[in-house]
Amino acid sequence: MTHLRPLDSGFMELEDGDRHISLGIGAIAILAGTPPMRAEFADALVDRLASHIRLRQKVRRAPLDLTAPVWEDDPEFDVAHHIRWTALPDPGDEAALCELVSTELAERLDRDHPLWQCTVVERLADDRWALIIKAHHSLVDGVSGISLFESLCDRPKVVAEATPSTAVEKDSAASWFELFMKGVRLPVELPRQVLGLAGSLIPVALAAVTPAAESSLNGPIGTMRRYVVARTTLTDAHEIGAAYGTTVNDVVLAAVAAAYRALLLGRGERPTGDTLRILVPVSTRGIEAKYIPDNRVSAMLPFLPLDISDPVARLTEIHTRLSHHKSKGETQAETTLLTLADRLPFAPIAWGVRLAAHLPQRGVGAVATNIPGPRRELTMHGRRVLELLPAVPTAMRLRTAIAILSYGDQLSFGITGDYDTTPDLAVLAEGIESEFQTLLEHARQHASDRGPVGSSAH
Repeated sequence: MTHLRPLDSGFMELEDGDRHISLGIGAIAILAGTPPMRAEFADALVDRLASHIRLRQKVRRAPLDLTAPVWEDDPEFDVAHHIRWTALPDPGDEAALCELVSTELAERLDRDHPLWQCTVVERLADDRWALIIKAHHSLVDGVSGISLFESLCDRPKVVAEATPSTAVEKDSAASWFELFMKGVRLPVELPRQVLGLAGSLIPVALAAVTPAAESSLNGPIGTMRRYVVARTTLTDAHEIGAAYGTTVNDVVLAAVAAAYRALLLGRGERPTGDTLRILVPVSTRGIEAKYIPDNRVSAMLPFLPLDISDPVARLTEIHTRLSHHKSKGETQAETTLLTLADRLPFAPIAWGVRLAAHLPQRGVGAVATNIPGPRRELTMHGRRVLELLPAVPTAMRLRTAIAILSYGDQLSFGITGDYDTTPDLAVLAEGIESEFQTLLEHARQHASDRGPVGSSAH
């Protein structure tokens, strides 16, 4: 048995504290041709699961949550519990697929079984089919979730990196001697670590609890969801970034900012500089932990400059703000805080998270997580994976959530919204695609004005 890490168990506590949310993370693969026979699909999945112990384990909680939950083998594990088959009605278009994805996101995973599920979707238009894989956020984060999907695909002929069977997870359940030594050192180490954290963590904590300007982006949510998709390419993102000396993540957030600005203007609201503080997860996962199913993320909480109308000025300001957040060591502080939480009694942490779930959080208005995906083309049962789309849940009064995933040269935005409060969710997708085109035009004009190297053009 292995104890859940603090962040992993925190997602479970958060879900327990709010009946309106389901914390499943999804990946949607669109594949060429038709799906395999049901028995063939199930047999292949069983074969892949041989290297994924966690996918055959369920969560067991301690009485009164006095100790952290543990992963334990499910003695009645049956892969059939985790496979669904469905088909889209004619014409089997993207709108129908997105409606199905939104339904999947709203449904909670069964705690009596391992916390994941596959849905095979037949009759997708243009001779395609889809596979929706959903796992609980306590089991995976964005990076480990995509690595999990990749490991379920056909294996490449030459494997140049660690595979799931070679990845080793360190059991967090320490020996009695280690626990004793931790207890002896805690009175000395705890004050020193707390003081070291305070300088960099206090700004993050203040940002999380300080209310942002009131807007329709933050507020109570229901149980139903909407889901839409936006698309661009990594090539375009790199070209824009190179023109203005920014990162791909800066460009992505600039497009997200433009989309939220358009959304608020369309609702008759005035975007300001303090309207939208956004949660930007930052992966802390090393390559050696690529296939270990857990959460290894920290976060930044910057304001997006929704008050800036000029696309290039908005991109430049985002680059400046993110650089500032990184220089303050906020992400490192949060990572250290999670390590510190692993040394503290579990019960008060669990109760605290549940209490927080009931409090009206007003400091953060959205989440945007950028996930690096596979660069090589994937196949499953010999069928090409044409596209990979991400899907993330909403919670804590965040009425929208955006996941960005790369696959080859594709850059896809999976946008989740609360059903009742975001009937205009498609405006975000349209805004993101439009902003990429606008920034690309500006970048090419900028490069043209500079002229070739050595030219005197201004």
